[in-house]
Amino acid sequence: MTSRPATAQHLSDLARLRRVRDRIDREYARPLDVEALARGAHMSAGHLSREFRRAYGESPYSYLMTRRIERAMALLRRGGLSVTEVCFEVGCSSLGTFSTRFTELVGVAPSVYRRQAARATAGMPSCVAKQVTRPVRNREAPATEPPLA
Repeated sequence: MTSRPATAQHLSDLARLRRVRDRIDREYARPLDVEALARGAHMSAGHLSREFRRAYGESPYSYLMTRRIERAMALLRRGGLSVTEVCFEVGCSSLGTFSTRFTELVGVAPSVYRRQAARATAGMPSCVAKQVTRPVRNREAPATEPPLA
């Protein structure tokens, strides 16, 4: 049986974690790190990371990068910006890290995605295109090759 103070603390932590997640959603293009997010939530970085992973199934950094990649996907589908411009527009400071993470989440490099997505989502409303092209975490992605028996 959980004590009342422990339950109250847990609910308080969940509310703070929700505010952290909302901040990441709003400020994904700004420089954010776990220490700054933790300070804003009045938690230690370690406690924030553990509790965020427990509540949302991924680390704050992973969640931030997923939001950035989702936004990058939309910008690449729209066209008009280079991959480098998209990288900086979504808040990444390293083109290499951006490209690596994009490829991990989406399955193809940003430049390849731009070419493929423009054709695949032509004429599709942006709200539908966003849902259809949402990145899938590696552990959920379908295997590209059949497993060896």
